[in-house]
Amino acid sequence: MARFAGFCVLAGVLLAGVLAPAAFGAGMLSNQVSDAVEGISTTLTTDTQPMVTTVTDRDGNPIAKLYDQYRLPVTIDEISPAMKAAIISIEDHRFYAEGGVDVKGMVRAALHDSSGGNTQGGSTITQQYVKNYLINVVDRDNKAAQYADRADTIARKLREAKIAVQLGQTESKDDILAGYLNVVEFTGNIYGIGAAAQAYFHTTTDKLNVQQAALLAGMVNNPNTYNPYTHPQQALQRRNVVIDAMVTNRTLDAKDAEIAKATPLGVVDGGPDIPSSSCLGAAPDAGFFCQYAVSYLERAGISLDQLETGGYTIRTTMDPGVSQAVKNAVDTNVSPAQDGVANTFAVIRPGQSSHEVLAMVANRSFGTDVAKGQTTTNIVADAANVFGSGSSFKIFTSAAAMETGKAGLTTPLPNAGNQCFTQPGANRYTPPYCIRNDGTYADPISLQEGLATSPNVAFVNLEQQVGMPAVLDMARRLGLRDTLNTNDAGYAPVTDPKNPLAKNPQYNEPQSQYFQNKLSFTLGDSPVSPLEMANVSATVMSGGVWCPPDPISSVTDRAGRPVQIRQQACEQVVPAGLANTLMVGLSQDTRTGTSAESARAAGWNHADIGKTGTTNESESVAFVGGVDDYAVSSMVFADGPHPQEICPGTPVHLGNCGNGAFGGTVAAPPYYHAFAQILGNRPDIPIPPADPAYVSAR
Repeated sequence: MARFAGFCVLAGVLLAGVLAPAAFGAGMLSNQVSDAVEGISTTLTTDTQPMVTTVTDRDGNPIAKLYDQYRLPVTIDEISPAMKAAIISIEDHRFYAEGGVDVKGMVRAALHDSSGGNTQGGSTITQQYVKNYLINVVDRDNKAAQYADRADTIARKLREAKIAVQLGQTESKDDILAGYLNVVEFTGNIYGIGAAAQAYFHTTTDKLNVQQAALLAGMVNNPNTYNPYTHPQQALQRRNVVIDAMVTNRTLDAKDAEIAKATPLGVVDGGPDIPSSSCLGAAPDAGFFCQYAVSYLERAGISLDQLETGGYTIRTTMDPGVSQAVKNAVDTNVSPAQDGVANTFAVIRPGQSSHEVLAMVANRSFGTDVAKGQTTTNIVADAANVFGSGSSFKIFTSAAAMETGKAGLTTPLPNAGNQCFTQPGANRYTPPYCIRNDGTYADPISLQEGLATSPNVAFVNLEQQVGMPAVLDMARRLGLRDTLNTNDAGYAPVTDPKNPLAKNPQYNEPQSQYFQNKLSFTLGDSPVSPLEMANVSATVMSGGVWCPPDPISSVTDRAGRPVQIRQQACEQVVPAGLANTLMVGLSQDTRTGTSAESARAAGWNHADIGKTGTTNESESVAFVGGVDDYAVSSMVFADGPHPQEICPGTPVHLGNCGNGAFGGTVAAPPYYHAFAQILGNRPDIPIPPADPAYVSAR
């Protein structure tokens, strides 16, 4: 009786508002209903609908979609007459006559429900619009609220009715119909008629025919029951019910209806066709770039939820030509199917106002299929090369030595073949750090020749003279900002006291602290980000100006308005003269240094800079450098659960070959092959001259 009485009150209130609007007005109607729905806003549908964000390359070509709900909003003029007729005929045939709430329908439903029969909705399209907006927009992240939005209660119906009446008085029928069709849920994370038309029929809403429109209109009543893929017979029957309703509503001729009912469902094969909702669906040469762009924007203050619902257009700095060239080069160098070996490659454009990221690729692709060599770790951006980039870290020792006056390009460096060094801060229990040169070198050797041929003893000796604080600070300034914040395993330092690793400095300290007393740093035996090493080259090539590696060209919102992105400012981290002199020091690697032989084999003769690196057991090799206005890093490293020595050959592989890979033999070739194509016959940009202030020790 209480339920029946409640419905009668509702019916009376609504009837009063519909029959005597001039006498009572919307305000009186709202007041009579407000006690039952106290605190419920009547402007809930002003919340913006979640929309798809599109990520593009620098030319505007889409590379990925980001979304929580796959929705492609359309206007009323973009919806075919058949679709409008179908949804109105089956859901609310008096839509254009009623005032937001169908009083007759609600009274009928109230009487039926109170008599103990099955629950009947009595809801208009306007009320369904409100209900779907609450569920799919306002309360999409609140399961308890969504449950209340679906509950068969008087309070819920009163709330819907109140908002529906106000919508009916403030919005046009066409706007309400379009709004409803844009918010309603289908199957498989498909929301709205625009996405449904694409997903089920590979068409647009203005081209939906009678049978397509009828299928979609029939699904909104129960998307799972009338799913054309899982329940095709029920879907077909429901579609034909809608077609019959169109005939009854005099929006379709009976003869045309029979023809439409005789057609098959006509949906696309294999299930609804919807794009991936994250960077996991990006092309093989774009996945790591896309994921880095998302992380970059998150750090700039745009949350992942905002990115997945905001309907932004994110134009990245990714150069499709450069990306494809380097992707082809690394795939040729190390097969994507090669077990346990990754080849990463990052390209950045140097500059004094920005460092635009042009390419971030690997022989791996960003994905979840391990059998295909995919990974969900961003092995290009993160400090994922846990073995390090070897002697390429000698760049930092050289720059710090130049800055402190300990050495210049022509300074002779002591270079005896085998030496033991006292570690900084050592006590009587600290063992010495003993190293040897891998090969025969001059003793002494100039800094410039040392950068080309890479003797270990000379650089550890120089590092000891300069001091670890200065070397580590130089590494940070030139570009290893995130790398040095990770621990010696490549992750965030462990701080949880319950974790036993929290007592181990290797895990609880950032690298910037952990290596303060370890001379091995200059030999590059610590985790490093391939992207940040490319940015080190970019800093040197930009006259000593560091800028964050920036993947974003522009961001616009759903209305096409520019969105300002908070960015770190560029910094002059070393004098231009020092940077230019360091470039001269690095300019001989591909001519007379460790990568010269592979450069000749590739026919490479461009003016460039480079520094190779190889770890002790050849688990990782690297080439870091640049040419013209491109700064690069190419790294080949063991990335499987059972790392071993990397062996050169075709294919590059893991093993105990006894003559492992070197940076010059395995990491440098993709650079030559990619940039021979990228540069073509364009004239070289010359290496700037050295500054006399940094040619010799001071």
